[in-house]
Parts: sequence; structure tokens; C-alpha cells
Amino acid sequence: MKNHKPSNAMKLTLCAGAVILAALAPQVHAQSADALIDKLVEKGILSASEASDLRDQADKDFKTAFAAKTGMPDWVTGYKLSGDVRGRFEQFSGDNNMMIDRTRLRYRVRLGVAVNMLDNLEVGLRLGSGDSSGNPLSSNTTMENNATKKPIWVDAAYGKWTMLHSGGWLLAATVGKMDNPFSFTPMMFDSDLTPEGAALSGNYAINDKHGIAFAGGAFVLDEEGSFGKAPGAAGASSSQDPFMYGGQITWNAKWAAKWATSVGLGAFAIVSPRQLSDANVARNNQGNTRAIETIYYDASPNYPAGSAQVTSLVYNYTPLIANASVTYTADSFPFYTGAFPIKFAAEFMNNPGAPKNNNAFWVGVTLGKSGTRKTWDLSYRYEYLEADAWYDQLVDDDNGAFYATGAYSSLTGSAGWFGGTNIKGHHVKLNYSFTDSFTFSIACFINDLIIPPTQNPSSGYVVDLNSGSIRFMADVMWKF
Repeated sequence: MKNHKPSNAMKLTLCAGAVILAALAPQVHAQSADALIDKLVEKGILSASEASDLRDQADKDFKTAFAAKTGMPDWVTGYKLSGDVRGRFEQFSGDNNMMIDRTRLRYRVRLGVAVNMLDNLEVGLRLGSGDSSGNPLSSNTTMENNATKKPIWVDAAYGKWTMLHSGGWLLAATVGKMDNPFSFTPMMFDSDLTPEGAALSGNYAINDKHGIAFAGGAFVLDEEGSFGKAPGAAGASSSQDPFMYGGQITWNAKWAAKWATSVGLGAFAIVSPRQLSDANVARNNQGNTRAIETIYYDASPNYPAGSAQVTSLVYNYTPLIANASVTYTADSFPFYTGAFPIKFAAEFMNNPGAPKNNNAFWVGVTLGKSGTRKTWDLSYRYEYLEADAWYDQLVDDDNGAFYATGAYSSLTGSAGWFGGTNIKGHHVKLNYSFTDSFTFSIACFINDLIIPPTQNPSSGYVVDLNSGSIRFMADVMWKF
């Protein structure tokens, strides 16, 4: 039988199917088209040079098909859809008879799209569920109120430019409402927080064993149209919006096949913290030292001069943070697929902006790493987060304890269970990934207050001040 060498037209036809499929699923374009071309080279149907020409042609055809099918301009090179759905059962209980045991069923839904463009540009939008308050620390929606319709919020909306990606360097600038560019733990930032502002982040690969990661940014905490003056102040000042500035640098090292370390340092500052009063921003957590203050306002065209009492922060928040970890990777472990990491880690924080109750730390260990099929992790940490170590509205709102009264030491707050600062205790969490996309988790927080509440003289009776509490959560999560 005579073998016939396929014509260029036939070769292009063989690739057409891959190009069309890639146009329907742009995020896998490179993988699908290249896989087919590689197979044709392997079978001897294409030469290496012909394969290179077809790859170039496939790229051009893909861009044409992508623009035609999506209606996007030719500088858009692709997009990626992502999201997750999480169901949660949680229960609160405590030793104090005043604390009412609670059970809640909640869910979280997030759906996002990232669009890639020429010149290393990217824009992203993610929508997420959440209760009606728009809590910046939570995307959970509580199942309640006769199955009322629930709101959807803008969880992230950003523009990103990767200005440098060569020679071991990666440098990117992001503006908008973004995923947190810092890698500190929930003792610093709640995992659901998506700060608003501008950030510069990147890394430098020193060699194949050592690298430096860094991030810095400026973020808006609130916008104020006017600024009242404190008693004795001369005249009304201009708007003094509260901002958060900060930076972090981390040295990651792999010393041997099984040993790796990470060491990081960071510093932050909140300017105009007095503007973060209860009159201006919602208080979802508590713990910081606050005081009731009288604010005076000058007359304006629409309002007369007057005054108001607000609850304001007393101290500044300019913490210094250090963290470190050591990871040993074993070859295997029972009931675990693949190499098994064992990680010991710690984090310490000091806020020189407050004269006392200004330290925090946690230490812990994590066994394994979930996220892929038949993998799991089990973690434990002990955390001690003093009242004024950091701004309480940014830290983990899952980590909390019970306040029997609203009058606790020099702090000003409400009675009830609250997350925030002024917390010490234990956190245990287990994650098991049945598949790459489906994970089951259980978590338990066992906590007390560091500064316990005080008796409230106006109540006329003695109150049990026990603050010990347990928060238990069980989650199932689907992601894509």
C-alpha cells in the first residue's frame, strides 16, 4: 500500500477541530491545540517546523474565533470563570448561663470572572453572597426569615497590570477592591476581607532554592465628607479620611528535598483612627479600647452648628509583625495521597501605638495539605490577641468569646458573643478533599477573653462574668 503524505490543507483541517473547541473554552486553548499538534508530530504526520507554523496559525485563528464569539475586542486574549458554593452548620455554646446556645445554617456563594488582555493587563469582577449588613468580614448568608430573597454584593472589582515578569522578577500593580495581597494569618486579616485601594506585589527568585516575596499597599477604610472638632479645637479642619498603609516581605527557602522555611516581616499604620468611630463605620467585631467623645460641628448652609457624642478609638494602630514557619515533607503518610507536609509556624505582633495590651502571637502545627483528591490537613493553633494589638475590625470574626456585660475595663462595647481582639484560646480544624473540587471541613474555636468584663453597677445585681465559649463549624464546599 502506498503511503500518501498529507497536504497542508489536510493538516490544517486536522487542527481545525482543536481550534474550534479552544474557542468555546478559551482558558484551555493552549492545552487542547498543543496536545493535538504534539500527537500529530509523534505520529510522524507533522514535522517540528510544520508544527510550529500550525501553532502560530492556530493562535491567530483562536483570537479571531474568540473575538467573534464573545464580541470582545482583539486585545482581549482570554478569560477565566471561577467560584465556589459552601454550606455551613455552626453552633455557639458557653459556660455562662447568660449565653444562649445558638445554631445557624448558612451558605456562601461566589462567582467571578477575570479577563486577560494584551500587554499583561487583567480586570476582574467577583460577586458574593452575604447578609444585609454587607459585613466586610463575611460572605455568609444566614438561612432565615421565611426564605426571604437574599442580597448579592460586589466582593472584588479590580484592574491589574503585571509590569515585569522576566529575569526572576515578577511585579504587579492592582487597583480597586481586591483579594488581600498580604499573606498574614487571620490574626491580622480575616480571610474574607477584600481591601479597597492600591497594591504593589511581586517576588524575586534568587535561585532555584531561595526567593523573596513582597507586597505593599494603601487602602481606604472610610471616606468622610466633614470632620468635627474635639472640645477646645480651633475651627473645623478639612476631611481627614482614615487610611491603612502597610508592607510585607517574606524570604522563602528550600534547604533540602524535604526541608523548607519561610520568614516574614511586616509593618502597618492606620492614619486618622479617630475617624473610625461608631458614627462613621459599623462595628462587627470588638475588643479595642474606645471612649465616648463629644464632637463639635461648625454651621453649614444646610445644618446649624451643633455637637454629637460618638464612640471613638483611643489609641493608634501601627503594628510590627514577624512570622516564621518550618516545613518537613515526608514521602508518605497513612490515608494520604502523595508526599505529606508537616508545618510548624508562629506569628508575633506588637503595636507601639498603644501603651498596654498591645501584643499578640499564635503558634501552631499543620499536618498534610488538602485541596486535591484524597488529601487532608489537620491543624492546631493557640492564639493570644490582646485588645489593642491591632484594629479589631480587620481580624478574624470567627475567633471570638462571650461578653457578659457591655462594660469591660476601659473598653466600650456590647454584651454578647463577638469576634475581634481581646481573645485567647485554641483553634482546631480538619479539611478532607474527596475530589479536587469537593472538600469537607470541621473547625472548633475554644476561647476566653483576655480582659474579662466587669460588673455593671447600674444593673443592680451581680453578673456571672465567665467568658468561655465554643464555636463549632462544619462545612461542605464545591469549587470550580
